[in-house]
Amino acid sequence: MRPLLISALLLFAPLPLLADEIGQVPASATFVISGGFWDAGADGLPLPGSDAKMSGKGYYKLISIRQADRSSKVFLQTVRSGDAGPEIIQSVELEEFTAIKPYVTGIQPEGMDGVRATPGFFATVYLKTDPASERAEEWSVLIDDLGDIRVERASN
Repeated sequence: MRPLLISALLLFAPLPLLADEIGQVPASATFVISGGFWDAGADGLPLPGSDAKMSGKGYYKLISIRQADRSSKVFLQTVRSGDAGPEIIQSVELEEFTAIKPYVTGIQPEGMDGVRATPGFFATVYLKTDPASERAEEWSVLIDDLGDIRVERASN
């Protein structure tokens, strides 16, 4: 009787999230990190590369998408946090990476200790321009408190 009861409980127990429920992340996404924050305040913040302004508060996502030739494109998303849940306001392809056709080997956020005290974002992208290379290069992605984006080779 006991095995039958356990089987019935397992059959009708709540199921964990199914893969279809996160179908917004493409299979070609090799690395995704979220971090930093922005606060548009009363005057709003300019959207990079646009005359439009964003409002509210939110955070950033950095995403590496693998291409057919195995290189990667890197995208920066601006995400608004609202009562209805997160909303992607903008996705920008970071042309500095596209120009060198990198093989992204990792992305690391500035820290793992929660939200920073000041607005902005910082992450390190590890990449190779030659897949046979033994050592990965480090590139920095930095967004300041005004939303200006800088992408540059890290200077250790």
